[in-house]
Amino acid sequence: MTKVVVVGGGIVGLATARALALRGDQVTVLEKEATVAVHQTGRNSGVVHAGLYYTPGSLKAKMAVAGAASMLEYAKARDVRHEVCGKLIVATHERDLPRLSELVRRAAANGVPVRELSAEQAREVEPNVECIRAIHVPSTAIIDYRQVCERFAEDLIEAGGEIRLGQSVRSSHKDAQGVEINTDHGTIHADVLVGCAGLHADQLAVACGLKPKARIVPFRGEYFELTAQKADLIRGLIYPVPDPRFPFLGVHLTRMIGGGAHVGPNAVPAFKREGYTRRDFDFAMVRSLLAWRGSWNLARRNAAAGVRELSRSLSRGAVARGAASMVPGITAADLSPAPSGVRAQAVTSKGDLVDDFLVQRTTRQVHVLNAPSPAATASLEIAAHLTAQVDRVSSQ
Repeated sequence: MTKVVVVGGGIVGLATARALALRGDQVTVLEKEATVAVHQTGRNSGVVHAGLYYTPGSLKAKMAVAGAASMLEYAKARDVRHEVCGKLIVATHERDLPRLSELVRRAAANGVPVRELSAEQAREVEPNVECIRAIHVPSTAIIDYRQVCERFAEDLIEAGGEIRLGQSVRSSHKDAQGVEINTDHGTIHADVLVGCAGLHADQLAVACGLKPKARIVPFRGEYFELTAQKADLIRGLIYPVPDPRFPFLGVHLTRMIGGGAHVGPNAVPAFKREGYTRRDFDFAMVRSLLAWRGSWNLARRNAAAGVRELSRSLSRGAVARGAASMVPGITAADLSPAPSGVRAQAVTSKGDLVDDFLVQRTTRQVHVLNAPSPAATASLEIAAHLTAQVDRVSSQ
């Protein structure tokens, strides 16, 4: 039996802790908040992604496809609210068509069933959509990820694990027994530490003696809620054709499992790791990022996209026009602000947005350094992957 401390009570941390506990390990989760699933997990679109977007052969592709199946199977078994509603990815301009074809190719390579549709066929799926061509992804679903986390926590505790809330990790180092973890509530000894700290992943890694291969740059995603009348215009999910240069999927229309529909998100730099509003500002974080060459390389290489996203942040009308390009009739008056999310996006010193999941190991430690969307979809598969990594480092 291995004694494991998992840092982070989001969906990846809880899924991993659950998997370790179910196989008989002694597991403790340390979560700095007063409850679990507060940040990325509790503030996303609630979509179970089918896996067609991702580079064939990547961890994202393999884990999203397998994860969509395992997540829906788990939801059925544990009575988690979910609905397989399908998704349309729509091309509204001729320039979108090559990228739409590339998505069809990726879907085939990743083993995701899709159907190419004409404009007329697309309207059979979504009567109010406007496009020139589309892809229908029938297996896409919506789900309550907070409830998933509640079930993961129940499974963990039933298997003998524990969750300690309101505890932050300050540092760790290897000792004769394994790893000594210093928290704001004292010291814990474990055989292995697993870092699943999300927006604080790189900070945790540094505090534990690693040199991370990338840094977290937080991007705020702002959502709007559609009026009830306009929410009735969509049956499932409607997405634009994404720009393959970026790991963001563009402003889309999403039915929510609790009712209603959201429009968004955009992707603008946040000035605090948990900066859910424009007023949130962490001077130390901003100063650190401004002193890092990766930030300047990122800004220089993506200036045009940054301006476009900023315009959507400052103008509700710009968001409405994006939505209306797919579903005509939506105006700024139909949108009301909804809670924002913040994406933990890993960036290299060259300014590259890390596209795949990124896990870094050292003696007695495993750290997840990049696990944005579709990490919630893939959480059970990521947990299996990290469990294997724990075995690799536990004997070091």
